Amino acid sequence: MQAIIHFPEISPEIFSIPLFGMEFALRWYALAYIAGIIIAWRLAVLALNAPQLWPGQKAPMRAEQVEDLLTWIIIGVILGGRLGFVLFYQPGYYLTHPAEILRIWQGGMAFHGGLIGVILACWAYARRHGISKIQMADLVAYTVPAGLLLGRLANFINAELWGRPTDLPWGVAFPGQAAQDCGQALGALCARHPSQLYEAAMEGLILGLLLIWLTWRRQSLQHPGLNLGVFLAGYGMARFVVEFFRQPDAQFVSLGNPLGLAWHMGGYGLTMGQILSLPMIALGLYFALRRKPKQDQMV
Repeated sequence: MQAIIHFPEISPEIFSIPLFGMEFALRWYALAYIAGIIIAWRLAVLALNAPQLWPGQKAPMRAEQVEDLLTWIIIGVILGGRLGFVLFYQPGYYLTHPAEILRIWQGGMAFHGGLIGVILACWAYARRHGISKIQMADLVAYTVPAGLLLGRLANFINAELWGRPTDLPWGVAFPGQAAQDCGQALGALCARHPSQLYEAAMEGLILGLLLIWLTWRRQSLQHPGLNLGVFLAGYGMARFVVEFFRQPDAQFVSLGNPLGLAWHMGGYGLTMGQILSLPMIALGLYFALRRKPKQDQMV
């Protein structure tokens, strides 16, 4: 008999408060965002207050500017994440339902879109304040994985973005839509890969610890572009691998394409997540492997 781990009874809401006839709730996903931003802020301030980490013993910006930068980044995450989901995953639907693009509370955010939004926000902020763009990118890259870790844990608590069916002993029987029968071979309960936890470990914990170690032990900020390259390549490779275990996006699943491939030929292909990760891997390897003089600030 297959061993199945039943999904723990965890409410997506931490608590709710009735106020003025409305119900206000704090959800785990919101808490993950808040905690991730706070951790990123503190990590950035610590690095900026350690001039020995930077080329020429000089940080590219003041620690006090981080709070202002975070505002720009939050806007970039929200706008980029939402528009990325609309354009990458369901353009046809939102073309016919444009009013629903603004309904972020209904769900639908794409990491790769959010990343583009953050890049544009950081670029605009650095240009406005005369800050080295590549050094700012290195700083932000080393702070991001903590938020990814918490966000993927929140995905697991919300029982969303679950994995493909599996008969492995750590398969989890998620509630709701995920609990539908996987087929006679696996029995009535549908055990699935806890792909959210795979991503939390690879994109968040492992990548985060690697970047912290590189920053504080290997002086990676002395080499402009290295942190950025490690983050882009590391996330891209982690996401590419995990896509083999994630449940395919419903809009790409069709007759003859049960794996949910966004591009396929002769039975082989790539999911949308893998397609979007390939440029990240290529760009990340470029930044991580190139050799640049420490003194080159690339403003």
